[in-house]
Amino acid sequence: MAQWRLSLTIFTILAAAAAAAQSPLNPEEQEAVYRILDSVSPGTPWRSLFPDDLCSSAPHGVACDYFSSAATPHVTELSFGYVSDFSPNPACSPNSTLNPSLLSPFPRLRKLMFYKCFTQSKTPFPNFSSLSQASSLEELIFIENPALIGTLHGRIGNLKRLRRLILTGTGVSGGVTDWIGKFADLEKLTLSRNGFSGEIPINAFRNMTKLKILDLSNNEFEGSLPESIGFATSLLKVDLSHNKFSGKIPENLTCLKNVQFLDLSYNNFGKFGFPLSLAEMPNLKEVYLSGNSLGGEIPDIWDNMRGIMGIGLSSMGLVGSIPRSMGVHLRNACYIGLDNNMLQGVVPHELGDLELVRDLNLENNNLSGRIPFSADFLSKLGGKLKLEGNLDLCIDETLKSAKVSLDLGHIKVCRKPYVSRNALFHESFSPSSTFPFLALVLGVLALIVVSM
Repeated sequence: MAQWRLSLTIFTILAAAAAAAQSPLNPEEQEAVYRILDSVSPGTPWRSLFPDDLCSSAPHGVACDYFSSAATPHVTELSFGYVSDFSPNPACSPNSTLNPSLLSPFPRLRKLMFYKCFTQSKTPFPNFSSLSQASSLEELIFIENPALIGTLHGRIGNLKRLRRLILTGTGVSGGVTDWIGKFADLEKLTLSRNGFSGEIPINAFRNMTKLKILDLSNNEFEGSLPESIGFATSLLKVDLSHNKFSGKIPENLTCLKNVQFLDLSYNNFGKFGFPLSLAEMPNLKEVYLSGNSLGGEIPDIWDNMRGIMGIGLSSMGLVGSIPRSMGVHLRNACYIGLDNNMLQGVVPHELGDLELVRDLNLENNNLSGRIPFSADFLSKLGGKLKLEGNLDLCIDETLKSAKVSLDLGHIKVCRKPYVSRNALFHESFSPSSTFPFLALVLGVLALIVVSM
């Protein structure tokens, strides 16, 4: 015990000595922090609230690190806008402003973040071109700043060391042609819910071999998706949904072996059928293609896509039947959306064997026959099983009358024996099974003729 106390005392002395040996933040950086705090939240007495060395005592969101043997501190992070009690950054005022020239005194600044800081007064996107070409900035983040307007044209090109560029929920618009391919170290590019438009340059992704997250969703991008996306082989997530991309989905998506999440939904990708290349993406767990006019049949590729947890194929103009193999192989699926297509035939009973599925949407197709699911399956999904809009679907009376927490709407009770009005033309009826029915019909017709 005495030895432990001696060791603790020695550690405390050494720690105190090290702290005493550390130089304080230089006055130029200290003053620059105060000025930025004043611009983000004018009226708050920052200097009196935090009068000491800001590397020793500063508001949450202002962080320092020490460099070189002289233990010289420098500001490395500036984050503004209250996020939560776990991240209580300095709150922004409705009159927040930012002059990038205030960042010049920070030679080691790595992260700059603004959360809900520019929400009322229209504020042009800051021009970071005033910073040195050698700027150390690695993370530039603007989240939920709807009053931030203007373009990025000529404003961020100097930030060559960027690893994360996040701009989401702003009024920033215009194209991205002059800068998107210039950040070879970029690992995360999120530009969702802005007003960006125009085409993505052909070679935009050729040098982005470190890119892991690409999110351009909810903008006005148009034209073809560049084939150069196949060079971004480190990608884990791709979200291009809710844009105006058109043409063909690039076949070299097969190069993206690490992608787990792919969302191309609600674009204008044309009538080239379901992209078979998806079956060559071994780590794919979620894929969403809804709202594109791809057309064609659902291919039988699910043996190669066993890891899928969510798949959205709504409103795609799909025809033909639902492959039984979807129910056989998609054992990890929690969500399957096949609604608002032109699918025909019976519902494969194998879908009812998917133990993890919690949301199955088949509504507004041309499906027919008996609903093949058990009472347990119906109860498990409840309102998350959607079958309405299939006029020739029916349910057994025993299931209809069972106490199942499911609203089947206008789904009718099956006749006994049930014969679909499409039976004569449906591929699931073989000639041997339809012959007795045809013979019966012809016999009745013959009797009618004879009696006349």
